[in-house]
Amino acid sequence: MRMSLLEMMGLNSRPFDLPLLKMTVRRLLSALDFFHTEAEIIHADLKTDNLMLSLEDTTAPADFANAEVKNPSPRKKINESRIVYESRKFLPPVGGKGYGLPVLCDFGEARIGKTHESSPLVQPTIYRAPEIIFEMPWGSAVDIWNLAGLIWDLFEGEHLFGNIFDAKGGHDPFKHLALVVVLIGRPSSEFVRRSETTAQYFDPSGGWIAHEDAVIPSVSLESLEKRLSGKERDSFLQFMGSMLKWLPEERSTAKQLLKDPWLL
Repeated sequence: MRMSLLEMMGLNSRPFDLPLLKMTVRRLLSALDFFHTEAEIIHADLKTDNLMLSLEDTTAPADFANAEVKNPSPRKKINESRIVYESRKFLPPVGGKGYGLPVLCDFGEARIGKTHESSPLVQPTIYRAPEIIFEMPWGSAVDIWNLAGLIWDLFEGEHLFGNIFDAKGGHDPFKHLALVVVLIGRPSSEFVRRSETTAQYFDPSGGWIAHEDAVIPSVSLESLEKRLSGKERDSFLQFMGSMLKWLPEERSTAKQLLKDPWLL
């Protein structure tokens, strides 16, 4: 692999254009469809530094090796059988050659099986699904919620759920859930019944009651989308909305999303 999407975006300093976004999303969905349906694996940690670009330039490894010979990387000898080397990056592609295709990597947080018990530490905070916040049992649908947030980052250039931290930088679930409410609507009574802790935030019908802890912001998914127009915009927002559902079973699966008109 050459580099992560996080590194590439740091070099380019601009969000993805639409063709690149759709290609990346299709590859991610193909991977998730296999992991969810065939392997019964939940990734649980989708983010830009876990998406690597493949190395398609066949000259890059030789150039890498030659550079190491001419200018060896700094190293630290721990003992007779272990030496730690500083990482050396591949040189950027030249001569009209581009970066390779994105590949989903890093399964250090992955879970095997269709259903898991609560785990508040799973998923990056800004991509955390509602059932994770409320420590409900969860499954592969958490990856779908996570993917929606990641897609927004890649294309819009800002976090969909970014303003969810307190003054000390800690996760504020009240701010997080207030933002979810305004972006996708109030939860159903069915969702509220699935955890006792929902009573801190919602009444039995899903109405927001934590007004002293967090104010419902004055934004919407439509107002935050600033790059598209017309039918393309409508299709994109519908695509996003099909992933951002309170009830996990109501979210589109990876297989369904691959057939979504926005990607075709």
